[in-house]
Amino acid sequence: MRLAFIGFRHDHVLALYRAVKERADIEIVALCEPDVDQRKFLASRHGIAFTHDSASDLLRRVDCDAVVIGDVYARRGTLAVQALEADRHVLSDKPICTELKEWRRIEELCRQKGLKFGCQFDLRDTAPFIGARQVIRSGLLGKILAVQFGGQHPLLRQTRPLWYFEPGMHGGTINDIAVHALDVIPWITGSPVSRIEAARTWNACTPDVPDFCDGAQLMFSLENQAGVIGDVSYFSPDSQGYALPHYWRMVFWGEKGMLETACGSDSLLVALEGETKPRALPLPAGRRLGYLEDFRSDIMGTADGDSLTTQEVLTAARFALLAQCQAFRTA
Repeated sequence: MRLAFIGFRHDHVLALYRAVKERADIEIVALCEPDVDQRKFLASRHGIAFTHDSASDLLRRVDCDAVVIGDVYARRGTLAVQALEADRHVLSDKPICTELKEWRRIEELCRQKGLKFGCQFDLRDTAPFIGARQVIRSGLLGKILAVQFGGQHPLLRQTRPLWYFEPGMHGGTINDIAVHALDVIPWITGSPVSRIEAARTWNACTPDVPDFCDGAQLMFSLENQAGVIGDVSYFSPDSQGYALPHYWRMVFWGEKGMLETACGSDSLLVALEGETKPRALPLPAGRRLGYLEDFRSDIMGTADGDSLTTQEVLTAARFALLAQCQAFRTA
């Protein structure tokens, strides 16, 4: 597969570039960063030899199978549309766009042209959530009735890109972070998202940048009538980094018991009706770059029931945008 990268404005994409660079089965055919300062920084710090400073020039001149998009959030939708219009498959960091009108055009192009859209939904690749899926899909907990999740992040403002705090560039914390939950919870439970019930974002701890909402909470329903409540605020202590046990902590409540786990867990805590003590179940193996393998499978038409597909990417993105719009309306 021949990949071209457009935009290196987040470490997620830089990490993907480094991983792909070491693979013999994927060829990087072009590298584009439109921002002059970022291009100079990455060239000097990471030795990246950029081939283009214009996305339109790259799409016009470079023969590639797919485009990886990692520009600032507010520009990703436009770039995705340009790539799809040029008949390229797209693999994007999340969020894939910040406007519903962009989402509609992306969905239209994928459907009309038969193009595939992947996303760096890496929670699916972690052992705790693969394990949670296996246990829940086995029926051990019975029907899932409710889910709570905490996706609180440290803000780490000293190292976070400055564009996060520029008006119009970020697009909202729910769209940025909660999209992971809107993807992985249906994948774990087997029940798709039905509707957004409530959403709120607010500026709590960053008064000098009032347009940036560091607080974010939402409620949504699954098609099996289960209720989901989550918090994806930037309230986690910076000094703890991502090491707290509350980082992407999820609790699933079922008819026959409950399951709790988190990104950093070394087991699954399962408490079943009829037993007096919880069990600690071992974790299965995780995946490395599973979303990339799923993207390739989607393109080749070999995706199975476990794989992340274009439709799942677009569905999660749509509900994240709907929740973000609801939060903006109630702000």
